[in-house]
Amino acid sequence: MSLGTTLQRSRKQQRLTQKQVADGLCAQSMLSAIENDRYVPNAKLLLALCERLKISLATISLAHDFDINEDAAINARMQQLCNQHRYQELQRLLLASTTLEHVSTSSQTQAYYYYLAVTQIQIGSDLDAAQQSLKLALSMTAESGMTTLACLAITTLALVNAKCGRRQTAVKLMDQGLSDLKHLPYDENHNVIWYLNALMRYLLSEPALARQHLLATITAITAHQSHYMLANCYRLLAEIAIQQVQPQVAADAQQKQRFLTDLFHEPVPKQF
Repeated sequence: MSLGTTLQRSRKQQRLTQKQVADGLCAQSMLSAIENDRYVPNAKLLLALCERLKISLATISLAHDFDINEDAAINARMQQLCNQHRYQELQRLLLASTTLEHVSTSSQTQAYYYYLAVTQIQIGSDLDAAQQSLKLALSMTAESGMTTLACLAITTLALVNAKCGRRQTAVKLMDQGLSDLKHLPYDENHNVIWYLNALMRYLLSEPALARQHLLATITAITAHQSHYMLANCYRLLAEIAIQQVQPQVAADAQQKQRFLTDLFHEPVPKQF
């Protein structure tokens, strides 16, 4: 469920008008744009809206999730497990026959194999299986056209190649994904792709370049009045600073990461 849908549903359940919710916080037209996913509120406004509507930030996901089949309940469950990083449960859901039998369109097939690859990377680092799933996802691109999801699959495949030590292939794939992304309208998943670019450089033992990309990503995310993936960016910045024996830089990044994690309930990796 998108951010706008979540806010709108909560408002209607409480029988409140847009004017009542927006009063003192923003223009009614802005709230309408937010509810229709035409505008992403900044952190201050999001907090205020959630407080007024009595919504926990833990239930809010700013990134757009991709449907894997025609069953709305399965899609909602998939989104929940993915947002909470419950990858083992997510993999069981994806492999269940009740899930597979409802995957029908090329875009759903692409989303299915992308999420399956994510679980394969996160559970036991099954990189060969993840690579195969990502290639299957990308085989659907011709039918679905170039989308943010396709760019996610390409850049995730780049990350897998970086983990396997295949630098040339990893960089080529990442450059392709970033180039394709420039032609697509912004959504919160762009933050993920920008972050993956920095993480790839870190895994390729290029900390200075990784740090450069992280700082650019933080600037781009905040320019879009977003916070999604900021905690992860600062977590990686702290890791780089620790390895380069920059204790004050690491402490500053860790403080920002903890603040964002506490505020927005964004999980971050314990290790890379």
